[in-house]
Amino acid sequence: MAYEKHWANNENLNNTELAKLDKDGLKILEDIPEYAKNGFDSIPKDQWDLFKWAGLYLQKPKEAGYFMMRVNVPSGILTRPQVEALAGIARDYGRDVIDITTRQAIQFHWLTIEQIPDIFDRLEAVGLSSTGACGDITRNIVGNPISGLDPNELFDTTDIVKAVYDFFQRNEDFSNLPRKYKVSISANLGNASNAEINCLSFTPATKEMEGELKKGFHVKVGGGLSSRPFLAQTLDAFVLPEQTLDVAIAVTTIFRDHGYRDKRHHARLKFLVADWGKEKFLEKLVELVGPLPSQGDEPEDGWNAGYFYGIHDQKQDGLKFLGFNVPIGRMHTDELFELARVSGKYGNGEIRTCNSQNLIIPNIPEENVEALLLEPIFERITIKPNSFIGHAVTCTGNEYCNLALVETKERMRAVAEALDKRIELDVPVRMHMVGCPNSCGQRQIADIGLQGVLMRNADKEMVEAYELYVGGTLHDGGKFNEKLKGRVPAENLTDVLEQLLSHFKSKKNQHETYFDFVNRMGLSTIQTAYDHILEQVG
Repeated sequence: MAYEKHWANNENLNNTELAKLDKDGLKILEDIPEYAKNGFDSIPKDQWDLFKWAGLYLQKPKEAGYFMMRVNVPSGILTRPQVEALAGIARDYGRDVIDITTRQAIQFHWLTIEQIPDIFDRLEAVGLSSTGACGDITRNIVGNPISGLDPNELFDTTDIVKAVYDFFQRNEDFSNLPRKYKVSISANLGNASNAEINCLSFTPATKEMEGELKKGFHVKVGGGLSSRPFLAQTLDAFVLPEQTLDVAIAVTTIFRDHGYRDKRHHARLKFLVADWGKEKFLEKLVELVGPLPSQGDEPEDGWNAGYFYGIHDQKQDGLKFLGFNVPIGRMHTDELFELARVSGKYGNGEIRTCNSQNLIIPNIPEENVEALLLEPIFERITIKPNSFIGHAVTCTGNEYCNLALVETKERMRAVAEALDKRIELDVPVRMHMVGCPNSCGQRQIADIGLQGVLMRNADKEMVEAYELYVGGTLHDGGKFNEKLKGRVPAENLTDVLEQLLSHFKSKKNQHETYFDFVNRMGLSTIQTAYDHILEQVG
């Protein structure tokens, strides 16, 4: 190895860290072919966690031997051959289930160890990989899903994202980090990459240097969600595009060498940044990369939350990109094959995924737009979704996830579709549902966050329920939503939300967003209304 594991003698290392000292997570890639030959029972239980470095998690229940696979899609950009390869994997091995994640990746379910080598071969043949999509390693690089096409970006980040992603792929110098490590790189002025909730983010910036206006990045560090969420802090530095990889390597090195390894729940970069402060962190960064200019200006155009519905002009004359809703981020094999066909027939075959769990079809000549939209596939996957289903985000839930306490995917679909029938608003309300505190569905940044819990009902039976959080955003630096007291049994969730949204409708100003409404009314006022609703419904 090219670096020293100076933490190796730490007597307080947690068990995961001790195991990683014995065997690097990426080494599981060497073992998988043998396990595939001999079947799931040949895999020792103490090796199960290492599969994360290959992008694989054991589904619930683990002993059944089925894997979830997450496939990296840097910046969400997929070519037609890649789309067809993904659809083929779902058809042949994944029981027809394809999920788009909140980090622009693709997830499969129901995979067996015997199938994994062929899936790896199929992915490699089209330039895709699941390696590093999970584990204590650099995850998928989130970016602007319309980079290179976007009239609202400072500059094209496609090649920058690729360079950073390629550097960290299978790089054993950086495959033993204290915990998962999430990076975003985007020059979209609408913060399409949700910069504030990533460990490391590069965001668009300009600076006057030697009489010339330079375009580059500001650097945010220490964001993250889970049970103790932090918003990323902006360092007093300006980074030119050509410096991005060096800065990314340096920040990752700091995390690797100084991040906490005693307690798993305290090992994310956000805790190191919170303890050090951004000034000390910048000092350490400058030690590694040399002097950096101070901050410049931040051009911005609000926060689009990764939503691009409708028909939009590209930078390129005569070309359009179209933003579509994928309800709860889930597709089926025939739909993905059809999307590949349609995108190739009317455009250049590309499809791009968004962190809102939706997709974009770019590079459509203006004269082809009308014919494309007449294709039957776009009756369900539509550019004009109903408001609630169009702004519903979910994690995987207890259908497959060992950590989730409750159902999320189909329940969120049912709730959103019911609300679309019952109530109409003049603004969208973003609802994110998560099955546990890890918050893969990013509930902290939602207008209304729904976090799954278990509770005893009147008959003392344990039932699925939800806690509600209100008033989240990443606009203007971000603010996490706040918890309302009280739990809602799953069977009452739709009725409670309907009444909470009716309260919003009756008290809001015209075109007032839910975030602004919560801020204006105050949490205590919302809580009073919520208490009354729970009494009525309960």
